[in-house]
Amino acid sequence: MTKILPISAYAQHHIIVSDIVEDIVLTKDGGAALVLRSTALNFSLLSENEQEAVTLAYAALINSLSFPIQILVRSQKKDITRYLNYLDEQEKVQTNQKLKSLMLSYRTFISQTVKKRNVLEKEFYMIIPFSPFELGVTPSNFISTVTSKKTKRLPFSKEYVIKKAKTVLYPKRDHLSRQVGRLGIRVEQLTTEELATLLFKIYNPENVGDVPQTQPTA
Repeated sequence: MTKILPISAYAQHHIIVSDIVEDIVLTKDGGAALVLRSTALNFSLLSENEQEAVTLAYAALINSLSFPIQILVRSQKKDITRYLNYLDEQEKVQTNQKLKSLMLSYRTFISQTVKKRNVLEKEFYMIIPFSPFELGVTPSNFISTVTSKKTKRLPFSKEYVIKKAKTVLYPKRDHLSRQVGRLGIRVEQLTTEELATLLFKIYNPENVGDVPQTQPTA
């Protein structure tokens, strides 16, 4: 099992996430964000009329946005370890020798194809940010509070930030969900545990097989 190295203080200095509470990511500057996992749409497989309809729906989505969003596409090498293990188990219990031989050949084909072609797995996310200025922070007291060596804290409690962020983010989430639904795409908000897992994978790409089990923050 790969040893997970602790994050150094220098690395922590560049990580903007301070906490994950109630499915909301809190940042060190007093902001927040929610993350939506999105399904994909194979545009090239659609008919000409369907492509035109999707294009118009996408234009309507862009024109309807009155707030910023971030689209994240994560590409990583496809991990088929579990699938290969499943094939091994099925091959062992197979009594028909011809089927057993075919399963073995299929397993070899899949394994070699992934290695030769470097098959990538893509994940799609939409992030809706919440600015600390939406808390009523002015530029002057924001800079003086955040840069202060003594506190480095905003003059608001975590509970207040979460409550305010939900009030602002949830209507935006629902609007975005309705608009992308017209494209034939579904989105769902990541939970606290799913957010922790995603961030762990992003900051620890070499230890993706050792994702720790997390408990939601109270």
